Amino acid sequence: MSSGCEEADRGRAGDGLLSTAGLPPWLDPVVRATETIEPHQLSRFLPPESGAGRQSAVLVLFGEGAKGPELLLMERAGSLRSHAGQPSFPGGALDPEDGDPRAEGPLRAALREAEEETGLDPRGVQLFAELPRLFIPVSDFVVTPVLGWWRSPSPVGVVDPNETARVFTVPVADLTDPANRVTSVHPRGHHGPAFLVESALVWGFTAGVIDRLLHFAGWERPWDRSRQVPLDWRA
Repeated sequence: MSSGCEEADRGRAGDGLLSTAGLPPWLDPVVRATETIEPHQLSRFLPPESGAGRQSAVLVLFGEGAKGPELLLMERAGSLRSHAGQPSFPGGALDPEDGDPRAEGPLRAALREAEEETGLDPRGVQLFAELPRLFIPVSDFVVTPVLGWWRSPSPVGVVDPNETARVFTVPVADLTDPANRVTSVHPRGHHGPAFLVESALVWGFTAGVIDRLLHFAGWERPWDRSRQVPLDWRA
C-alpha cells in the first residue's frame, strides 16, 4: 500500500503539464506501470528522508523509428568529472527558473536539459508521466525520471562536445533482445542490469530505469543474468 506521502508525490501540481491523450497504443503498458509502480520497486537507492540531495530530472523519451518504438539516449563526454563516457538519458539539475521541485520543476528541467544537450525541439514532446524520485549516491542527485512521447520528432545531435560525445536512439526491440542483455560489474564489485546496444554499454542508473520499465510494462524477455561484462569491456 502507498503511503500518504507517496500518493501526494504521485499527484503533484506538475500534473498540469502531463497528458496521456493521443498516445500510441503500444505505450499503454508503460502508462499503466507508472500509475502503480512504487519507489522501492525501481531502486534500493531512494532520496534521503532529510531532504538532502541535488534535485534533478531526466527525460525518458519514447519515439518511433524504423524498427518501431525507441528511446533517446546520449553518451557523456569522456572529459567530464562525473559519469564520464557513460550513456544516459538527457537531463540534469533543476535551475531556479524551472520552478518548484515538488511541482512542475522536474518536468520543465527535463525538457530544458534535453534541449540544451541534444538540440531537440521541446514543442514536439508530450510529457505523460513521472516515476518516483530516485537517488544517485555517487553524485548526490535526487532524480525524477520524466516520461515523454516524441510526438513530432526533431533533429538531434551533440550541442556541446565538452559535455556530450554523441546522441543516439535505441530500438526497444534491441533493449528487450536477450542477446543484448548483460550484468555489468563495477570495479568496486557492484552488479547491475546493463545493455550492449549501439556500440555502447548502457549501465548504472539509466540501465536500471530501463530494466524496470521493461519489466513492469511486460516487455521483458528472459535473459541470462549470469552473463557478466566489466565496465571496461572494450579494453
